[in-house]
Amino acid sequence: MDYNPALPIYLQVMTAIKHDIVAGRLALGEKMPSVRDLAIQYTINPNTAGRVYKELESEGVCFTKRGMGTFVTEDKEKAAQMKEEMAGDLISQFLGGMKRLGISREEAVELLGRYQAKTEAAGGKVQ
Repeated sequence: MDYNPALPIYLQVMTAIKHDIVAGRLALGEKMPSVRDLAIQYTINPNTAGRVYKELESEGVCFTKRGMGTFVTEDKEKAAQMKEEMAGDLISQFLGGMKRLGISREEAVELLGRYQAKTEAAGGKVQ
């Protein structure tokens, strides 16, 4: 993973884990890697990995079973809420970028439709 030096690493790892949950790469109720394995997977300090799990648990994204490890939440509503929040963030970034280019919301939606049609015509390859 390439880390953005402007953001704390633990937040970036938390976001990556949330993406994995929302995209289905981590199933609801699935056992997550140990703190040590998470540190190795993301090439981070084990203390940072511990903080990732602590923060995710405080947000209700995961839970710990004593002696068994950390598990992805089983709450479908929590997963749906995360997905909606992440989609909202992406949409906000997109529309903000379009606004900075002087493109209205309506023009941005039209451009998005044209881009999608172009991408589908090219066999689904996003440029």
